[in-house]
Amino acid sequence: MRILAIETSCDDTSVSIVRDGQWVESLVVSSQIKAHQRFGGVVPELAARMHTETVHYLLPKCLAEAGRTWSEIDAIAVTTNPGLEGSLIIGVTVAKTLAMTLNKPIIPVNHITGHICSIFLDNPKPIVFPLVALVVSGGHTQLWTGNTIQTVKLLSETRDDAAGEAFDKVARLLGLPYPGGPTIESRAKLGQPTRFKLPEPLRHSPLEFSFSGLKTAVANCIQQQSPLTESDINDICAAFQQTVISTLLRKVTVAVNHSQAATVAIVGGVAANRTLLHNATEIFSSINVMAPPIKYCTDNAAMIAAAAHFCGSQVPLNTIRVGCAC
Repeated sequence: MRILAIETSCDDTSVSIVRDGQWVESLVVSSQIKAHQRFGGVVPELAARMHTETVHYLLPKCLAEAGRTWSEIDAIAVTTNPGLEGSLIIGVTVAKTLAMTLNKPIIPVNHITGHICSIFLDNPKPIVFPLVALVVSGGHTQLWTGNTIQTVKLLSETRDDAAGEAFDKVARLLGLPYPGGPTIESRAKLGQPTRFKLPEPLRHSPLEFSFSGLKTAVANCIQQQSPLTESDINDICAAFQQTVISTLLRKVTVAVNHSQAATVAIVGGVAANRTLLHNATEIFSSINVMAPPIKYCTDNAAMIAAAAHFCGSQVPLNTIRVGCAC
């Protein structure tokens, strides 16, 4: 089955064609990072407007990259939740228009399910279950577990800030560019993580996450150390990143023991942090640890096509709307 998917949940416009839920024939992404950088984060109204301006030229580009025609597309998939409402509306409207015009079935997809299913993309190896999935991004920090990809269920999540959001906010406090994750990881490699002591949040809670307090601790650290030298910034980045990673993997360890997992999957934008993946591989040396290639970690339509294939179902066109169950 060949699915064309559209992803517009936040600030990246993406269209992809994926065969049988695994083999990516084309993936095009239009990033809005430069447009949002001067604001230090995503501006919802601007994001929606830019989706409107870019999605239409990405569609023929995606078909051309795959060497396909519309007649070879079996279904249309689209992200319907969660995400920025204005951004989601653009993708859903385009997908519904395509499905109606081309008489193709349409499949609504949950964005988080898409991230979990990103482990299938361009991966010839079978996924061994039970699975624990750490979904860690700018908007979400969650643990999921299941005996099949179709039956994964939410185990826990953050009470407040997501890990990726904390990276962005700490970067802003340090005067570093948006998005914060890549910059902090790069600066952390130059720093000493033990110089500044930061509290590990919700250490008493076995599965829940919280990162707002850690962000406040970093702000206090910056205030006490001000003015900051480049060495100070590197050391704070190293301490912050180490605290986030140790917090994430401590909770994953509990989930693995709870579910007797055979595989740990780390997905979402923060999964692009290779330090996180390296540390997870060391801790869980006796089971499978996997993350998708970096291009499938951040928001992309290929993961939406994969989720549509493995977990989605066709629904009547008039039931598709932003926030619909999927």
